[in-house]
Amino acid sequence: MKILIASDIHGSAYWCEKLLKAFKSEGADRLVLLGDILYHGPRNPLPDNYSPKKVVEMLTPLASKITCVRGNCESEVDQMVLPFNCSSDYATLFVDGLNIHLSHGHRAVPPMGKGDIYLTGHTHVPLNVVEGAGYVHLNPGSVSLPKEGSWHGYIIYDKRSFVFKGFDGIIKDVRKV
Repeated sequence: MKILIASDIHGSAYWCEKLLKAFKSEGADRLVLLGDILYHGPRNPLPDNYSPKKVVEMLTPLASKITCVRGNCESEVDQMVLPFNCSSDYATLFVDGLNIHLSHGHRAVPPMGKGDIYLTGHTHVPLNVVEGAGYVHLNPGSVSLPKEGSWHGYIIYDKRSFVFKGFDGIIKDVRKV
């Protein structure tokens, strides 16, 4: 199963369109969203073409292919208008013999085992590290509002490999497990 993993759209129709083009061109089967889908948040500037309603319209056709966790900017209203569930702080996927745990990253780290994968967003900065307990911690950065000089991007998971990509098509990093 090929999965596109992204986080922190923050209501940007401009960057959501780029994300959906990448989903199609990558031939992904599933879209994992790690929270902060619609609202930009009080600490962030308005992203390009800020239009939460349009983002909902753009994501709706893919609703059955989306797995999403709640970010710190998700509200009860967001959960009412999005056509997929984004009410859980955590989720787990079991793919290719891997335990892939999902969280926005603003809550405590759930129990992790050696070799587990922990996917988070929240910081807007890509991350690819093995933590002390032996689990792999990955963060795709932000679709719309990257920080610390990072890129607008996402991760593609395919056959036990996580490939970090920018919307310019350039591979930025890789983690094989």
